[in-house]
Amino acid sequence: MTRLRLRIGRKPRIRRIVRTTTAKVLPAGDPADPRPHLRLRIIGAVIVALFSLMVVRLWSLQVLGSASSVRAVTANQLRLVRLPAARGKIVDRSGITLVDNGVSQDVTLSRAAAAQHPAVVGTLAAILGMTPTAVEQRLASITTGPYTPATIMFDAPMSAVSTIAEHRGLLPGVATPTVTHRSYPLGQTAAQVLGYVGPASAAELRHAAPGTQAGDRIGQSGLEAQYNRWLAGTAGVQRVEVDAQGQMVRTLHQTPPTTGDTLVTHLDLGLEQVLQQALDQQVASLQHVIDPSTGRSTASTGGAVVALDPQTGAVLAMVSNPTYDPAWWVGGITTAHYQALTAPGTHTPLLNRAIDGLYTPGSTFKLATASAALDTGLISPGYIYDDRGTFVVPGCQGGGAGCQTFHDVAGEVPGPITVSQALTISSDDFFYNLGAQFWIHRSTYGQTPIQDMANRYSYGQPTGIDLPGETNLARVDSPAVVAKEHAQYPAAYPNGSWYTGNNLELAFGQGGTLITPIEQAVAYATFANGGTRYQPQIAAGVVNGRGRAVATFAPKVTGHVTLPAADRQAMLSGFEGVVDNPKGTAYQSFAGFPLGTMPLAGKTGTASATGTVPTAWFVAWGPVANPRYVIAAVVEHGGYGSLGAAPVVRAGFDYLLGHPLPPLALGAAPSGTSPG
Repeated sequence: MTRLRLRIGRKPRIRRIVRTTTAKVLPAGDPADPRPHLRLRIIGAVIVALFSLMVVRLWSLQVLGSASSVRAVTANQLRLVRLPAARGKIVDRSGITLVDNGVSQDVTLSRAAAAQHPAVVGTLAAILGMTPTAVEQRLASITTGPYTPATIMFDAPMSAVSTIAEHRGLLPGVATPTVTHRSYPLGQTAAQVLGYVGPASAAELRHAAPGTQAGDRIGQSGLEAQYNRWLAGTAGVQRVEVDAQGQMVRTLHQTPPTTGDTLVTHLDLGLEQVLQQALDQQVASLQHVIDPSTGRSTASTGGAVVALDPQTGAVLAMVSNPTYDPAWWVGGITTAHYQALTAPGTHTPLLNRAIDGLYTPGSTFKLATASAALDTGLISPGYIYDDRGTFVVPGCQGGGAGCQTFHDVAGEVPGPITVSQALTISSDDFFYNLGAQFWIHRSTYGQTPIQDMANRYSYGQPTGIDLPGETNLARVDSPAVVAKEHAQYPAAYPNGSWYTGNNLELAFGQGGTLITPIEQAVAYATFANGGTRYQPQIAAGVVNGRGRAVATFAPKVTGHVTLPAADRQAMLSGFEGVVDNPKGTAYQSFAGFPLGTMPLAGKTGTASATGTVPTAWFVAWGPVANPRYVIAAVVEHGGYGSLGAAPVVRAGFDYLLGHPLPPLALGAAPSGTSPG
């Protein structure tokens, strides 16, 4: 009983229920309805939307963008390659070829292929006997498109061409095309006049003909540069298919290039070669000329000759010494040849001394002084001056500053002479007097009557010849020139004033006057034809591939020198006496020449310089009554004009006696065409 009571009296135990984390998270009771139909509808809608976007995109690409897609694919497969045009010929007045085109088999490499297959550079270098660096340099020098091949070797040997053909698989992007290049069948003849071609630089492209691209070969000097737009031709276009590696698969279409036009010149090949040979021989013979002032031996360093038709200004021949072979530039000039042209002591063969050489004129300048004296009335044709062989500036006190005594050459004492006789014997004393009188009476004649007449003849200013590179540094000495030199270089030119002595030196072609051979030829051509100054012109016209003249270049008058008939005749008699009078300075040089068949007139010049052998000049023209030829020659360190330069001119007239120039045969062309 007791045990039962105890159990009844105890309170019931309450069991504690602990809820797990899962239970806290999950909802109590039965799960909610997941609504599977709604979810399926949402997923279906998303899928339909995605498929719709895909369809729209495909439609856009395949329909709306089909044209651009085709262009992109085509661009990956097709390339346009320019085909260089062969340049036109340059011929002489008779049609003899002076510059032509030759054929060579070159080795080229595509820059794109070289970039994709670098190993080809080393392989090709080994075949050609070059270094990989040299090949890389050739590739880098080409700035056109990657599919325009770079010329790695010009005129490659057949052994290299055969090896490349046998190993095409190892040489992606390598080709051996047959190409045209400039050829010079007459070697060094007229080298500076004809010029040469080379790859166009970025700077040259700004002034090149339309369509010219970097790397195209254009004229760099001479006629090649002056008439490049006629000679260059028109490049062709080749449409090629390439594979994924950039290799050419086949040619789809080709527009062939058009060869350039032929440039017809006034040059006569025979006269050009005769004068070149005469000048070269004369310079070679003057390698041990004794300088009278020092007694030392001095060598001639070169010279130039220009032949003109005085009736038109046509350039019949132009020669410069030293010269070179323009073929050196074909395919790229070698280091050895470049050094031969530019190294110290070479006397700059690239320089065309006929248009860029500057020389003191010596007594040839008496043409301008005599013309000025007669034109202004300072003297008359009958004026007589007593040449005693010495001259002292009037009013100059003995022993005074600058009061030196001037002498005639070799101590000659001609006595009373006229202007005609003064020109024949080249009396310096006569012209000393003219120079002094002009300055003493400058209030009457002005300060620059000699300079003004010289400019009318073309002395001291560009002639406008159709060649690039004519110097603009020629000048006729004057008060303005002296003042400018003093202002710019006071240490070298401490005296900026002009005195009687300056005018005296000017009058006989000394002092600071510097002229070019082409100016000399133009000046005497102007006097020879009666006073009309023409612009010298080398090119006569341009003929296309069908033989039709597409341009002709008419004579261009640039000035006049009008002298009264009596004055001109007085001077002309003096110039004739130079070659036909026993007292003439060039009489011995023309001994035996048939003056009865071709009467000539001329003038010697000996331009002295302190400490060196004088520069020799000679100019002549004929036949006197109706002149067809003027030939002017200068020989550096040649001594007296009669000995150093006259023999060269004599050789030219000897040739012309038996070989009169043929008329120029050139078809009609559109009027109004201008050169260059």
